[in-house]
Amino acid sequence: MLSDENLERYARQAIMPDIGEEGQERLLESRMLVVGAGGLGSPAIFYLAAAGVGNLTIMDGESVDLTNLNRQILHTTASIGSPKVTQAAATVAASIPGQCHAARRTAGG
Repeated sequence: MLSDENLERYARQAIMPDIGEEGQERLLESRMLVVGAGGLGSPAIFYLAAAGVGNLTIMDGESVDLTNLNRQILHTTASIGSPKVTQAAATVAASIPGQCHAARRTAGG
């Protein structure tokens, strides 16, 4: 059963016949791996978390660079030099509290 907070947060999705409360619960219990926190991965990570995917694992071996900032929405000037996975997880956690977001670097990173 969804908490009152999650009922309110995901109300617009839960009213859709193909999702409903049961579908939203399944999303909150789901796990997903996103490989890359760059130009395509950044918005995917944010929207998956916003939709209610309960556990996101992010794999990326790179650090944030100034050249990333024009297209990678999870990173900021303050995060230059930080691992992309760390910054991505922190940005998502700040926007969507209470969700678990694991961050991992690739073996080469």
